[in-house]
Parts: sequence; C-alpha cells; structure tokens
Amino acid sequence: MSTWQIDPAHSSANFSVKHMMIAKVHGGFEKVSGTLQYDPSDITKASIEASIDATSINTREAQRDGHLKSADFFDVEKYPTLNFKSKKVEKDGEDLKVTGDLTIHGVTKEVVLAVEGPTAEMKDPYGNIKIGISATTKIKRKDFGLTWNAALEAGGVLVGDDVAISLDIQFAKKV
Repeated sequence: MSTWQIDPAHSSANFSVKHMMIAKVHGGFEKVSGTLQYDPSDITKASIEASIDATSINTREAQRDGHLKSADFFDVEKYPTLNFKSKKVEKDGEDLKVTGDLTIHGVTKEVVLAVEGPTAEMKDPYGNIKIGISATTKIKRKDFGLTWNAALEAGGVLVGDDVAISLDIQFAKKV
C-alpha cells in the first residue's frame, strides 16, 4: 500500500446547478487536499480522505460567491470545509464505484462516486510519480441542509435542488 497526496495545483472540484429552472450555473472550489491509500494490485483496498476549503468557492461572480459563503448556503464561518471519506471501492467494469461519506454544512450523507482511473503512473519533469482520476456524482443540496431558495414570479424556484459534482484529481506519490 502506498500513500498519495492530492496535488492541489493540478486538481479541481466543480459543480453545476440549475438557475431559474432554465440554465446551469457552474462553479468550483480552488483549494482541495487529501490522501489516497492505494495498492495497484488490489484497487478495492484503496481508501481516500479529501477536504475542500469552502471559502475557496468560485462561480466567477463575486456577489454570488459571497451569498454562497453566507449562512444562507455553506455558512463558511461555521462549516469551513467539505469532507469526503471513502468506505468502499468496487470495480465497475473498467471503472470504479467509490462509496463514502460526504459532509457538507455539518451534514454527513453517503454518496457514490463514479470514478474513471486511476491512470497509469507517470513521472513528471521533477521526478515526482503521479496518477489521476476523474469522478462524478449527483446530490440533492437540501439533503445537506442547503435549503435557501426564492420563488420566481412566473413559477418555480431560483436555485435547483440537484447538484452535479465533477472532480479531476491528480495525486503525487509520497516518498
């Protein structure tokens, strides 16, 4: 079993959610960290713990980012991180299913990530050994206590409940 660290400079945690029931708004978090325990001979024994700095949210709109950081949504003063801890890794054809606990806004729920990878090990120009994965899942924000919304004059709501999450993570082997 070897230990791998998330390379934050080459990793991203992104999301999208419907706005006004007509189009998706995309955003991401700029600070991701964590550790992977990995044995390439038996991927099902792998485990990962990851943390996202909630204050690093970026939707390319400062006013919206401020609202998302407020008590209406992530409440970053009280809940500064989003956390994931795997419980089970299963093969799913050529890909993986990773089941784990996701904690957002102080609420922990089990989620299943569809994972592509890990890639083959590669050495970067500085001699570091790297691997990568891509993962996706969908959650309902209300399940995590993110219930703020506003009714629209024409009917419907301002913010959708379904949130699509996509992760592109690069790991560096710890020596």
